[in-house]
Formats: sequence, C-alpha cells, structure tokens
Amino acid sequence: MGWTFVRLTRDQLIRELTATEETERSRNEVIDHTLVGNVLWTVVRVTAKQAGVLGLAPGESATLIGCHLLESEGREWGYKSLVEAEHPYYYSCPLRYLDMAPQRCATWRARVHAFHQQHPASSVAGDAATE
Repeated sequence: MGWTFVRLTRDQLIRELTATEETERSRNEVIDHTLVGNVLWTVVRVTAKQAGVLGLAPGESATLIGCHLLESEGREWGYKSLVEAEHPYYYSCPLRYLDMAPQRCATWRARVHAFHQQHPASSVAGDAATE
C-alpha cells in the first residue's frame, strides 16, 4: 500500500487518523494513541456491523494495533497505515499496547520488546508521549 498525502497540518492529520470512523460495515474507534517521532501508534477497536469484517459476526469486536507513518512534503502531510499483522518494520510501539490487543505477529512483538530493552529512554518517551 502506498502513501496518502492531504492538505492538512500534522495535528489535523493526527486528529483525522484518531477519530472514530463509522462505515456501513464497521465502527472503528481509536481507544489509545501515542506519537513517537513521526510514527503514530494506535489501538483500534473494530466492531462489525456486517459479517465478513475481520472474520467477525455483526456486533462482535476485535482490537488491533495500528502503525501510521507520517511524513511532510511541501505543504502537505502524508501517512501510510499498517497493522501489527503486516509486521511493520517499526518497533517503538508502547509496550502497554501489547496488553491491549491480541497477538497477531509474534515476531513483531518480540522485536518491540527487544527495541525497548535496547532503548530504555524510548520506552519511557513512547509510553508518555500520548498526543
């Protein structure tokens, strides 16, 4: 998946990416988010309104960890959204998020733990930098 660029400020883009989204198929609610540099980490609760959303029945929910890469280009900000199951090659995810969503990629989670062991200051900053 590629990048999407929009004419928004960084703060406006973050508000867009963390806003609750309602579609015909699902409700996606960001229940926590943290900005670490230009990586926006989210914990999202997806509630299916129709069958076939993440294998859920209508009314069932799943919780996912999201990784949104942010980048500016001129007067626009762009983002690329990934989820844990895609094994994003970024590991600054707050450790507390690992307890908030079921495991979808063991290798990625192991690397998140290793990252925080190697960068203890990042662990503190990542857990405290909620936007």
